[in-house]
Amino acid sequence: QVQLVESGGGLVQPGGSLRLSCAASESIISAYGMGWYRQYPGKQRELVASITRSGGESYADSVKGRSTISRDNVKSMLYLQVNSLKPGDTAVYYCNTVYSAPRLPWGQGTQVTVST
Repeated sequence: QVQLVESGGGLVQPGGSLRLSCAASESIISAYGMGWYRQYPGKQRELVASITRSGGESYADSVKGRSTISRDNVKSMLYLQVNSLKPGDTAVYYCNTVYSAPRLPWGQGTQVTVST
């Protein structure tokens, strides 16, 4: 069974940056459009960034202009660079497929906390 493992979160001050990573246990990153989701306590996951198989990127308005999604198909890795972090970015971040692709089992996510 495919496993997704997110990492790179942590406690950061407002204005700081983080690079989130997602490792897949199999070479599936190149097979699907992939994305980063985040979840606030008590809320559903929301898609914040996606990248198609051909490399087309899309961002939610909340992170547009300060985030970059990328993928390494050889290493089967997905990344999200987020700059100018805000307290509103505090959430658990997950990676998974996007749009009509079947969802893979969700990983444990990585906690991002933006606070002084």
